Amino acid sequence: MLYPNARAWRDAPQKRVVLFAMSGLGKTHVSNLLRGSGGWFHYSIDYRIGTRYMGEYIVDNAKRHAMQVPFLRDLLMTDSIYIGSNISFHNLTPVSTYLGKPGDPAKGGLPMAEYRRRQAQFERAERQALLDTEYFISRAEDLYGYPHFICDTGGSICEWVDPDDQQDEILTALSQQALMVWVRGTEAHTDELIRRFDKAPKPMAYRPDFLAAGWDAYLEETGLTGDKVDPDAFIRWTYARALAHRQPLYEGMARNWGVTVEAEDMARVQNEADFTDLIANALPD
Repeated sequence: MLYPNARAWRDAPQKRVVLFAMSGLGKTHVSNLLRGSGGWFHYSIDYRIGTRYMGEYIVDNAKRHAMQVPFLRDLLMTDSIYIGSNISFHNLTPVSTYLGKPGDPAKGGLPMAEYRRRQAQFERAERQALLDTEYFISRAEDLYGYPHFICDTGGSICEWVDPDDQQDEILTALSQQALMVWVRGTEAHTDELIRRFDKAPKPMAYRPDFLAAGWDAYLEETGLTGDKVDPDAFIRWTYARALAHRQPLYEGMARNWGVTVEAEDMARVQNEADFTDLIANALPD
C-alpha cells in the first residue's frame, strides 16, 4: 500500500485516498468536507463521467426529446436555443436519468436493447474516469497546488474489477497512486439503503452478466414480457440483490488492495484531523 502504516500516513506531506462503498454511506459528504478545508482536491468519478465521457450522450438524448416538440424543434434547427446538462457535484441526476430503467415505455421504461447499450456506455465511461485518477492527482498539485487528494468513486466501481486478480488494470492503477479505503456499512445501513431506494428508486449500473440473469429471473418470476415490466418495480426488485452481489467484491477490494473503515465512524468525521485519525486507525501501527 502507498502508506504501509499509520505513521507513514500521518507523516505523508501528500495524502491521497480513494473511497469506495455503496452510494449513501458518506463518501461524497466527507469528500466535500475535506475539499472545504482548503487543502484537498475532490475528484468525483460520477462528475467526470457526466461531464467528460457521457456529456454528449446526455445532451443528445435531451435534444432527441425536444425534437419531438414542433416549437422546440424549430428553435433547435435554427440554433435559436441551447440545450445543456447542468451537472454538478451536488446534482448528478443527468447521468442517472440518461441511464434510465428497462421496461414499459408508457411508464418511462427503455427497451432492454437500448438499456444495455447505455449500460455499456456507462461502463466504458467509468473505467476511463477511474483510470484518469493519476492524471487528476498530478493536475491538482501542478495546476492548483493542492497537497492532498480524495477520489470519490461511484458505487459501481466493483462491477468492473476483479479483486483477486493481482494484475487488475483499474485496481493496480488506483492503488499505486492512493490508499484504497472501503467504507463498510452494517446490516442496519443496508436496510436503510433499501428503504431509501424503495422510496425513490434510481437507475444503477450493473455488470452485464448480473443484469442478464436478474432480468431473466424477474421475467420468469412475474410472467411478464419485457415491454410490460414496471421499470421502478424491476429496479426495486434488483437493488437488494445488487447489494448482496457487491458486498463480497468490496470485501475483496479492501482485503487485497486497501483498508476498511466503518460507515458509522466515517459519519462522525467533522474535520480533516478526524479523517486523518480515522485512516490512521485503519492502518497497521
